[in-house]
Amino acid sequence: MSNTNNETDIQQRAQALLEKIGALRSQIHEQIIGQDQLVDDLLVALLAGGHVLLEGLPGLGKTMLVKALASGLGLDYSRVQFTPDLMPSDVTGTQVIDDDGGKRHFRFQKGPIFAGLVLADEINRATPKTQSALLEAMQERSVTIAGTTHVLPQPFHVIATQNPIELEGTFPLPEAQLDRFMFRLDVSSPSATDLARILTSTTGTTVTNTTARVSAAELHQLQMLVREVLCGSHLTRFVAELVVATHPTNAGNDEPTKRFVRYGASARAGQAILLGAKARALLAGRPAVVQEDIDACLLPALRHRVLLGFEADAEQIGVQDLLPDWLARAQRMAR
Repeated sequence: MSNTNNETDIQQRAQALLEKIGALRSQIHEQIIGQDQLVDDLLVALLAGGHVLLEGLPGLGKTMLVKALASGLGLDYSRVQFTPDLMPSDVTGTQVIDDDGGKRHFRFQKGPIFAGLVLADEINRATPKTQSALLEAMQERSVTIAGTTHVLPQPFHVIATQNPIELEGTFPLPEAQLDRFMFRLDVSSPSATDLARILTSTTGTTVTNTTARVSAAELHQLQMLVREVLCGSHLTRFVAELVVATHPTNAGNDEPTKRFVRYGASARAGQAILLGAKARALLAGRPAVVQEDIDACLLPALRHRVLLGFEADAEQIGVQDLLPDWLARAQRMAR
């Protein structure tokens, strides 16, 4: 009886906000042509309070999509172009000297990271030192300069992009830092039909802008509601078993995992899957997680957390190829 009451309460509190999110979703689908699944996955990650890594070729609308999300969600937007000469202080901020009536004192000048939604463009072009400054701020949601801690605005999200074809002059993110992104999403090229629509809309006189549908405060309310969405213990156990199934050193795991995987997913993968599933359930108007919600979050949460070996590269084996084995083992073990 108590579960039923909780479900009804969640649905009632979320109904008005979800109508606004639905209107925003439809608006962005019209503006960002051919990327409906990407838009939905980004909304899931943001509702779950996570950061996202986007990977795709240049010119696919990643910057436009992030700006549209920031406008629609009522978040301050900031873009940082990562380059090899970018310093950590260029991202987080620095101390500057102020001359106030002949008296000099230090004042903290905030960097571009002090925004609700930060686009870290081509993050793999910056040096590891600068990457670490951003990723530490993502984890702690604060920056410390000259011994003083400055809290970042809430909600706070980073969407980072990297180009898979530019290898020269890049610094790949270490696995431990990749783990801080809730999802890694691949941006696909549009079909010929979608490309024709894009060309028509971008070479004409009509300019489409995204209007704010949800305030930052309402987004924060939704993020709190996500954590109240119910998830059955059998589904939680399934996620735990699936994460363990990615570990090549775990006794009883399948031969392909032992052969192709160097390191399995961390506990953060399980957290990302469950929070993503809860956000997806809430967006669908469901007060409780179902298996479909879990399944939809598996690949985005795992593809950057499972480190494959050289043999997998040689045989062009990806995480998506090993996922069916992990699913089968998790289902057997969770019974």
